[in-house]
Formats: sequence, C-alpha cells, structure tokens
Amino acid sequence: MPYAAVNGIELYYETHGSGPPLVFAHGSGGNHLSWWQQVPFFSRHYTCITFDHRSFGFSRDGAQPLGRAAFADDLKGLLDHLGLDQMAIVAHSMGGRTGVGFALRNPGRVRALVLSGSNGGSTSDESRRVWDEQQERNRALPKGTIRGLAPRFVADHPERAFLYRQIMRLNPKHPTEFLRVPSGYRGSTHERLAEQGFPILYLVGEEDIVAPPRTIEIAASQIPGARLIVVPSAGHSTYYEQPERFNDIVLGFLRGVYDPTLLARPRQG
Repeated sequence: MPYAAVNGIELYYETHGSGPPLVFAHGSGGNHLSWWQQVPFFSRHYTCITFDHRSFGFSRDGAQPLGRAAFADDLKGLLDHLGLDQMAIVAHSMGGRTGVGFALRNPGRVRALVLSGSNGGSTSDESRRVWDEQQERNRALPKGTIRGLAPRFVADHPERAFLYRQIMRLNPKHPTEFLRVPSGYRGSTHERLAEQGFPILYLVGEEDIVAPPRTIEIAASQIPGARLIVVPSAGHSTYYEQPERFNDIVLGFLRGVYDPTLLARPRQG
C-alpha cells in the first residue's frame, strides 16, 4: 500500500487515472474509501489523488499527536512527494479546512477549489448564529442518527447507509472536541480567499444539518465570483447520496476553469 513519509508520519494515499491532478479531501465521517463513487468517474479525465488524513483510515498520528492542526501541511508534504506543483481540490466538510489551509499557505498552487458541505472558514456573525442554532436542534436527534446523510436517504437506501457507516467505523475514535473551533474565535477566511483569485464552487444539500445551507450561502456571498449550488433533497454528504448529480456538477465546473483537455499531464514524482 502506498504511504508517503510526510510531516513526521506515514500518510496513506492512492492515485488513479491520468491527466491533471485532482485531489479529494474527505470529511470527518470518512476516509479515502468515501470517494468510491467519484474516482471511477473523474479518473477518466484527471489523475485522482485520495488520501487518509492523519488519524483517519490507514494514516496514524504522530507520537505527539498534532491532529487537525497538521492537515494542511500534511497535504503539502504529500503533493510535494508526488511532485505536483498545481492541482484542483475537491474537499468535503472537514476536508475543507485542509483544502483552504493548504491554498492560503501555498499561493499559486491551487487552480480551483470545490467545497462540499463546508464554508471553508468564510463566516459571519449571522452564519455562526445559524450554525449554533442548528447544533442545538441536533442535540435532540435520536441516538444512532447518521447526521451526514438525509433521513430519507437512509430509509430508501439502507444498504448504502450501512456502507457509509462501515467506512466511518474504519477510522480511529476521536475526542468530541477534535474539530471544535476555539471558543471566542471570530475570524473568517473570505478576504484571503478572494485575494487568491482561484475559482471556488460551494456545494451544499438543502437538507444538510451539519453545515446548514444558509451558512454556505453566506460563505459564498462573501467571496466575489464564488459559485453556489444547493442540491435539492440531499443531506450533508451530497457526493455520497447523489453521486451522479454531484459528479456532473463538479465536472461541469472544472471543465470551465481546469479543463483536462487543455492542461498538460502532471509531472510524476
């Protein structure tokens, strides 16, 4: 199995297909396997790179755990290991922190960014209030609820909901505060993302209870030129629940800003 020695750990990754590099960064409920409905589709056009964040899937954290604080630098180490100078990134939920963090720390390397169920750190007082209110409602959900999937999807597709849960269970346990934003933090990434100038597509399911659609609308509105698509009848994991629609939307976006027919193949490491 391919591992890259980066940032003090062995990071698991896979590459599939050929063409310009396209990186997939999973959310906290997943790992590299989460993209099983994307890789076969996008690998016909791009070199797809999937990986396990440290402390997810086959990647372990270091003896002195760094957790999410190291995600962006881990991705840089992996892409340097692969000899990739520029790429597009598709990032879901937690993976949005990785994609945005990498982009802001490494200007010029990201050609396009897709944020699925993630505000990418672009926030406001209103979006924080909406998020807090949704978290309060989520506390009343029945035990065992899969928050990453729309309830109707779970009811209509029990076998795929089962697979989603099994993929999630491959990850080591994380403390409840693993992804918590520090208390009192009021920063936002929107000004720095606007300065970078690369195209951004925000995608969110209209039934998302993890990243409420209104918070994503606000995030996109604060970045000039950012695009927003709200997917009907989808929960948090649009890529998983409605893969054909997700894939078509993302490919349509990428063809306009990162066209594989116009770009040279990536340099191999």
